[in-house]
Amino acid sequence: MMLESGRPTALRQAILACRSGGTISVAGVYGGFIDKLPMGAIVNRALTIRSGQTHVHRYMRRPLLERIQNGDIDPTFVITHRMRLDDAPRGFDIFANKAEECLKVVMTA
Repeated sequence: MMLESGRPTALRQAILACRSGGTISVAGVYGGFIDKLPMGAIVNRALTIRSGQTHVHRYMRRPLLERIQNGDIDPTFVITHRMRLDDAPRGFDIFANKAEECLKVVMTA
């Protein structure tokens, strides 16, 4: 079961939804502490948890950026908010608190 980095509730849900003997993969940039981790479910169901940082720099220039520039990939579906740079504090607050169903904020000058 692949898990996008994000809130602790997503990790807890993945643990509880994973089949016995299954593997949960946490990829991305995951920071902070997670409380109330259901260790009983992990141990009793023999789950494996794998994790690692996403290799952003490895994929950013080639092939990802080139494919976006060529129109092969359209990442705009994740952009939920667009605002001016002057509104950066508000944009950060919306993103950090997952308010207004925010996925990605794009700032313009």
